[in-house]
Amino acid sequence: MSPLEFGWFLPTSGDTTSFAKPNQVLASAEMFERVTLAAERAGFEYMLVPVQTACWEAWIASAMMVARSSNIKMLIAGASDTEAAAEGIPYGKEERYDVMDEEVTILKSLWTAKGKIDFDGRYYQLKQAQILPPIRQPSYPKIYLGGGSQRAWEISAKHADVHLFWGDTPQRIEAQILEIRKMAEQCDRRSEIGFGMRLQMICRENEEDAWDAARSLVAGASDAHKAMVKNLFEVSVANQRMQELSKIEDGMLGPNLWSGITQVRPGAGVAVVGNPQQCAATLQQFIDVGCHSFCLSGYLHDTEAERFGRLVRPLLVN
Repeated sequence: MSPLEFGWFLPTSGDTTSFAKPNQVLASAEMFERVTLAAERAGFEYMLVPVQTACWEAWIASAMMVARSSNIKMLIAGASDTEAAAEGIPYGKEERYDVMDEEVTILKSLWTAKGKIDFDGRYYQLKQAQILPPIRQPSYPKIYLGGGSQRAWEISAKHADVHLFWGDTPQRIEAQILEIRKMAEQCDRRSEIGFGMRLQMICRENEEDAWDAARSLVAGASDAHKAMVKNLFEVSVANQRMQELSKIEDGMLGPNLWSGITQVRPGAGVAVVGNPQQCAATLQQFIDVGCHSFCLSGYLHDTEAERFGRLVRPLLVN
């Protein structure tokens, strides 16, 4: 297995300790820098930067944080059907996978070619294309992909260095890793693809305080807000699974693995909740079934990053 790696989330729409009050900490360059530097000091290798209408523009925010930090990298994540349509992208979800397939194929070719390349695809036709100046990395940047659909898995099997799952039970994740590895084997990439988890972290020195913080996050959220979350990414297979998990009694997927945030937050809402030993033991379950990459977040993002680096990370082993 590849060495453990950790990423942290950059909350470019603002930060909060309660989804009933979503803008307790307003989005600003100063807040982004505070979170980025806290993550860097805590040993995180990269920041996950969202692409969403409510967020600051991802490429600009990323460039700002690269300039204000020392060595942490930026990973930019994609948008929904509605937002793609608003930006003039005419393709639906399934066709966007085909577009992405061509895009990643082109990028890998450009990054590794010794000279100019041609490409004749359905969506892109390139004549004598090249990158100048050439990239400095010996091969090319790592490709991170996610998604819960069969098509998403096929693209990951063909292209991804890391396939990121949203939170689920370790048993289900293990089964999905085996399926995607079989697909990757058909592309002669069985040993090249790695796997990771996108999870929320709520860690405190003692378990009771962690659960108090977890319940405070969702307490008082309006029915209108919950309805918005439920319908926001309804065509996403991964988000459909999040909504299934939100209906589990008490939200408990297992000891210290909680789906409560899925009611108030779209996307990856499964959280690891507990004291440092409990949080580490839960993450270790995912390591043991084949995950090496963890893309994490928590509220508030600067203080939770610091806690994770100090209390949880030292307890984890490959």
